[in-house]
Amino acid sequence: MTPTFPIYLDYHATTPVDPAVFETMRPYFSDNFGNPASSSHSFGWRAEEAVKRAREQVAKLINAADPKEIIWTSGTTESINMALKGIAVTHKERGNHLITCVTEHRATLGVMEYLEKNGYRVTYLPVNSDGQIDLDQLERSMTGKTILISLLAAHNEIGVLYPLKEIGTIAHNHKVLFHVDGAQACGKIPLDVQGMKIDLLSMSAHKLYGPKGIGALYVRKRSPTVELLPLIHGGSQESGLRAGTLAVPNIVGMGKAFEIAQNIMEQEAPRLKQLRNRLYQGFCERLGEIPINGDSINRLPGNLNVSFSGVRSDTIMAKLHDIAVSSGSACSSGSLEPSYVIRSLGVGEERARSSIRFGLGRFSTEEEINYTIERMTDVIHQLKS
Repeated sequence: MTPTFPIYLDYHATTPVDPAVFETMRPYFSDNFGNPASSSHSFGWRAEEAVKRAREQVAKLINAADPKEIIWTSGTTESINMALKGIAVTHKERGNHLITCVTEHRATLGVMEYLEKNGYRVTYLPVNSDGQIDLDQLERSMTGKTILISLLAAHNEIGVLYPLKEIGTIAHNHKVLFHVDGAQACGKIPLDVQGMKIDLLSMSAHKLYGPKGIGALYVRKRSPTVELLPLIHGGSQESGLRAGTLAVPNIVGMGKAFEIAQNIMEQEAPRLKQLRNRLYQGFCERLGEIPINGDSINRLPGNLNVSFSGVRSDTIMAKLHDIAVSSGSACSSGSLEPSYVIRSLGVGEERARSSIRFGLGRFSTEEEINYTIERMTDVIHQLKS
């Protein structure tokens, strides 16, 4: 069976909307177009009910105690801004120290840099060659002024999974709040905000076969109660944390996307892992041993980040007109600099400049993987010769 071209292997950048998600959204553009804040008629009631149902679907996937702990945003970047800036302001009298990691997404690093310019102190934890942080070093970094730890659940470039439960326990033992960027993890690996002691969790729909322009922030209501300040003022929507008319079609789509993910995650994760391993083994059989960037075991099922020694990634991608891959985060796409994430692993500049990220997803097929192995092999041989 011949694959459909071009082949898409950049599922960490974004995902196509699942057809079932699109069909669920469709009525809320025209038939059920009401404003959920309109409480005096049936148009508003139907919209409000749809938003409530979506909130429940998102809460269920992450095991939130109360659907009202889900606050709608425009995406993970806004959620991160709301969480980090909100905690910084509401806890300023208690302390001004935050902890994160050098390999975090630019959305987090950008907020941390902003906070540093405004009187806060940030500790950037290093990573080892597998992209993992040292939990003892994390604990040693904490002081009486530490108010928040912010880390990825799953890394967007190298797919590394952090031990969230252990980190959450360390944070709570020190009465420090724990924020997690869950953009890449939600619906791909189990996330339990209660069991993992996560206080704030940033989420996105478009990384999980939902629409772009919608995300959510989980904000724990009890044990402890997390208080934030709104980034957007002007109305009472979202418990007063985010003013503005809700994007009902997108919210409905995010809810459905999270529901689908919960139903198929148990079967989908091993399928993606098998395809990913097939891809890597195929490369090694034809090109020799190839280094994996990041933890080879504790990583997302659909993530493979490797370096093709002696060939720059931008040169490789220029030859791959029929396969969509990337050399790092979509937010850094187009940069001529090697990935700061790969460099943080302690590897040389050559390896950092030759890294390629393969992001496999729900619609990836074995035929696509087989073609990619052959195509990449040909391209690498051409460039090396």
